[in-house]
Amino acid sequence: MHAMLSHPLRYRRPGRFTGWLLTFVLATTPAAAQTLAQALEQAWLLHPQAQAGSARNAQAAANIDAANGLTPGPATVSLGAVSDRFHANQGQREWEVEMAVPLWLPGQKAAQGAEAASGQAQVVAQQHALRLQLAGELRTAWWTVAAARQTRTQAQQRVDTAQALLANVQRRYRTGELARIDANLAQREVLAAQGALADSDTALLLAEQSFHALTGTAAPQQLDPEPPAVQDAPGQEHPLRAAASATLAQAQARVRSADTTRRASPELALRMVRDRGAAGQPYANTLGVKLTIPLSSEPLVRQAQSAALAELAQAQAEIDQVVRTLALDAALARRHLETTERQWKQAQERLALDTDTLQLAEKAFALGETDLTALLRARADALEAQALVGQQQVALMAARSRMHQALGVLPK
Repeated sequence: MHAMLSHPLRYRRPGRFTGWLLTFVLATTPAAAQTLAQALEQAWLLHPQAQAGSARNAQAAANIDAANGLTPGPATVSLGAVSDRFHANQGQREWEVEMAVPLWLPGQKAAQGAEAASGQAQVVAQQHALRLQLAGELRTAWWTVAAARQTRTQAQQRVDTAQALLANVQRRYRTGELARIDANLAQREVLAAQGALADSDTALLLAEQSFHALTGTAAPQQLDPEPPAVQDAPGQEHPLRAAASATLAQAQARVRSADTTRRASPELALRMVRDRGAAGQPYANTLGVKLTIPLSSEPLVRQAQSAALAELAQAQAEIDQVVRTLALDAALARRHLETTERQWKQAQERLALDTDTLQLAEKAFALGETDLTALLRARADALEAQALVGQQQVALMAARSRMHQALGVLPK
């Protein structure tokens, strides 16, 4: 029988490269945001459309550079050669070089410059509107985590009080003061509280994961509320309204650009020819200028103008709809905030009443004047009222954030 040999694993100290790698990983890991504004910055860095914003800005800047150019397009160079080598072969040669440059139509350069500038303003406005939309998603995730944490805290408190009650009931059951059914009821309350705690843990985990997916970091331990709104209605600077206005300005500029571009750009060409009639003759050079003016095509003109006018009509209808929608959203958010404030005050009044009832029920149960069922019912009412106060407090802070969102105010 052979003995089995085992070689213990040896611990190796981390090398210098491993230490550098760990330091690099820790340095590049984003820190958890502590405020709503910081969380928005982290979520913005991860947003796909935000990452393409620099490319869109570069495209808009390139359009402005093209509109400010000396010509509407690049120059062209053409080369040509003529020879009788393949039929007569008498030495006839001709070389031709032509350079053509497109020219701006009257008013076309200014119109396209205005269109490019409005396009750049539209890109910036759309980025601000996208940032506001992301802020709305973040605010929802922020207060979803807060509500889940509040529910989990209440569930843990229910478990703690249920276990304390169970210990008291079992002690009195062993001394003969209470019946076995009371011990069973107390045990059942502990199991129900533990089940509710497990459900709250799951809900909290889902809320935390949603927040992490949006920002790339965990939610902070303290979720601070936003201050009350200082304005009553959305103004002209609302990002969604500004984006709609920028789209309208872009459509108007495109209509003006279509009006000035009724034909293709004319071309001015400089032509130089070097030729000879036969072998032995000297080469002669000629220089000429050619102006090409394309004729206008009415169907193509109507096509471009109709498309621009349709875009203008749509942009005008959209900005009117945005203004109406923003006003309705602000009114609804204000009504929701007022209702939530009333519900929070009512929940506080109910908590005070149910807490007093619970204290009376506990005294009566300790004196043997009431049974455990009445105490459990009073206790359940008090816990429900306490949970409702916490939920309404979170709902009130979420309603304030909703009011900021309706007014177009970003987290600060």
